[in-house]
Amino acid sequence: MKADAVFEGGGVKGIGLVGAIYYAETEKNVEWMNIAGTSAGAIVASLLAAGYKAGEIKDIMFDLDFNRLKDEGTLDRFSVPGKILSILLENGIYEGKFIEDFMAGLLAKKGVNTFKDLLIPGEDNPRYKYKLNVIASDISRGKLLILPNDIKDYGIDPDQFSVARAVRMSMSIPIFYEPVKIETRNMEGMPDKCYIVDGGLLSNYPVWLFDSVGEKPAWPTIGFRLIEPDYGIPRKITNPLNFILAIVSTLQEAHDERHIQDLNFKRTIAIKTHGVKTTEFDITPERRNLLFQSGFAAAKKFFSSFNKQEYDLIHPNFLRPQAFLNSLRLNNVTRHNR
Repeated sequence: MKADAVFEGGGVKGIGLVGAIYYAETEKNVEWMNIAGTSAGAIVASLLAAGYKAGEIKDIMFDLDFNRLKDEGTLDRFSVPGKILSILLENGIYEGKFIEDFMAGLLAKKGVNTFKDLLIPGEDNPRYKYKLNVIASDISRGKLLILPNDIKDYGIDPDQFSVARAVRMSMSIPIFYEPVKIETRNMEGMPDKCYIVDGGLLSNYPVWLFDSVGEKPAWPTIGFRLIEPDYGIPRKITNPLNFILAIVSTLQEAHDERHIQDLNFKRTIAIKTHGVKTTEFDITPERRNLLFQSGFAAAKKFFSSFNKQEYDLIHPNFLRPQAFLNSLRLNNVTRHNR
């Protein structure tokens, strides 16, 4: 079975995504074609695109000391005052250098450094030209970025853009990590600086990314989504902090949630997170295994009822409104009949 894969972001909870792809690969022999992800989903997606198997990714996630992702700069080492200064002066606490270097090393082992190494031979459609697509958010220009294609808007050649850098951009949780800064020029040709943060700010679950317009897909898109214990329960807003957090959560979830409702979960593997937090970097081996097994069970349940013919019949319901496609500058992009 061939399928495209789209992975939601969720920090440490991304271990659940690995359990799901492990089942898909070992029990259903799924071959992944186009792959996309946001934040932690971008980490999993990039490793798959580079050629790692689910079993290898499992070993990586189980061996990784997640606390190393909290790499502190000079200011951060001065306890709370230092971290506050880091937020004020650098727009974030942790550097994010560890994860970028870590990913660069893993990808290099499979011969992947830039997106040129992930080119699909003979494909010129921007959405399918590279095996991997990574979602990030430019808060300076207020736009969703689909990398590597959108990096050309900053005067950078997509072929030469670092895959590890794209992943670093996508997982830059606002305030927690310093944003990635791109020196560029504005429309008037004057020097400009753009701040790139977590793709989840605008689309944490871009299951729509590989949809076509008016064309039945050659194979299905399967989405991997992390479901919280309080999913579907209205948020309680009792103070200003709750109010701000609710705004951020709505930014991350509302657009994707509407699309998921339209899909009726027909192509979503819903993975329970069992209360594991996004930044639970001191996660125990037992809770890692709990997440992995949760993903494995979710995929098993999904594939027990998945039917490609039914997917094809309901596919028109998956097509995004033309006006929204226009806003993403994808209205003239249609998928090749492969």
